[in-house]
Amino acid sequence: MSRSPASPAAESPLAGLSKIEQAKAELCGLELAPRLEELGRQGWEALDEATLTIRLKWLGIFFRPVTPGRFMVRLRLPNGVITAEQLAVLAEAIDRCGEHGSADITTRQNLQLRGLLLEDMAPLLAELERVGLTSRQSGHDNPRNITGNPLAGIDPEEFLDTRPLVDAIQAALLGPAGPRNLPRKFNVAVGGASDSFLLHNDLAFLPAHHNGELGFTVMVGGFFSAQRNELAIPLGLWLPAAQLPGFTLAVLRHFERAGNRQQRNKSRLMYLVDQLGLEGYRQAVLDAWLELVAELAAQPDPEHAGDPATAAPHDGSHLVNRAPRDGLGVQAQKQAGLHWVGLHVPMGRLDAAAMAELARLARTYGSGELRLTEAQNALIVNVAAERVEALLAEPLLQRLRPDPSPLQAEAVSCTGSAYCSFALIPTKDTAQAVLEELERRVELPHAVRMHWTGCPNACGQPYMGQIGLMGAKARKDGQMVEAAKIFLGGAMDAEPKLAALHDKGVPLTDLPDVLEQLLVERFGARRRDRPAAA
Repeated sequence: MSRSPASPAAESPLAGLSKIEQAKAELCGLELAPRLEELGRQGWEALDEATLTIRLKWLGIFFRPVTPGRFMVRLRLPNGVITAEQLAVLAEAIDRCGEHGSADITTRQNLQLRGLLLEDMAPLLAELERVGLTSRQSGHDNPRNITGNPLAGIDPEEFLDTRPLVDAIQAALLGPAGPRNLPRKFNVAVGGASDSFLLHNDLAFLPAHHNGELGFTVMVGGFFSAQRNELAIPLGLWLPAAQLPGFTLAVLRHFERAGNRQQRNKSRLMYLVDQLGLEGYRQAVLDAWLELVAELAAQPDPEHAGDPATAAPHDGSHLVNRAPRDGLGVQAQKQAGLHWVGLHVPMGRLDAAAMAELARLARTYGSGELRLTEAQNALIVNVAAERVEALLAEPLLQRLRPDPSPLQAEAVSCTGSAYCSFALIPTKDTAQAVLEELERRVELPHAVRMHWTGCPNACGQPYMGQIGLMGAKARKDGQMVEAAKIFLGGAMDAEPKLAALHDKGVPLTDLPDVLEQLLVERFGARRRDRPAAA
């Protein structure tokens, strides 16, 4: 994709922009969609660096330097909802990759498919569209998968069903009026129950009352990064549910216009809030909303514009008052006689066989629908009471257990060095091995939430864990070895806080000993009797 150099007599409009911003300004990655088949024939090695590492991500296609030639595709699964038919299609795609194929459930209720070839992309994206899936704008500087209550519509404790709201927000953001070139990624989430902890998002809507009406208080600015970590703060606005799509679109379009494009490490939304001040930012967003309404008024379908007049000042109080449920095991739905069965997926990693079998179980025992959670687990929903016992007897449930140990239940892990070039340790395998060793050593009276991440970019959200672990290096016996920083004290209840650094580098070989002591001292663990050495 060569372009003629700009005339030296005229300053390029791209002057002063970073390399990434220049690549985005030259060509939007969405324009590659009609050319995917051609690009596949050319081969990945023929692509220029910007197309390979930046632009393809607008289509949800990720080049992985750790596995050159093998790509990852990240889907969009609003609210974590997926059907058995859709999951079966994804299982087939992974199965064709042989030993290279796998899928990860992400901390945004989403799926990432691994091991794909570039020539797979055109037919795969066509197949995704056929079954109602998309990977559009799921990576790089785009609005990421929109999350909501994984139990939406079946939850006896929900205030409202988040699925229609999440779907409407996605439609607004991916529609013709949506953003195409944000300064940085942007996370949006909608809460629907008393345990909807969403303060790690750039924009979060938490259920709240105003004048006796149920709507949402608006929280802004949450994010984790290598430079700074923040929980979202109240914007001082309350919105009725119908206004969430229009307001979200206005926020994203304002961020697209006003966000920092000179300093990439200061380009997340909270920096813009800091720059304008909270009151200034709130007014700027309301002005952007008015502009959006005026712009869309003349269009045939203005349903996502909203009405700024319905927004009201609000102190940020909301109905969230406890940490998220794990959703595992057999649980009664609000529909009489129906249950969901929550299955623990170790470290969120699935192979093709497990995906295909999950799809079969959802069709056979439920309504053919599954839900994915931010704890990287899967739920089969709408299981009739008389079918529960047979489902629990299925062989797959010996591997994806409905009753995992207190350490396994809410363990979360990023991809790690197996696929990510930023990661300093192999997180998933390490985490699984350490947890299994700790289970042999201690008994716990309750679940302990552990979050593992491979590097300071914090994709595994270590600051949200009661125990957080981050890949690092440390010196042992005179050598630099793989290690983990330890963070303690993350809380996701009515008094949220980020975990704080406890130890800046424990060699991985020493982690079981160190974590065992922490579990005993701080989490009420009891050491098991160990057999005497022979």
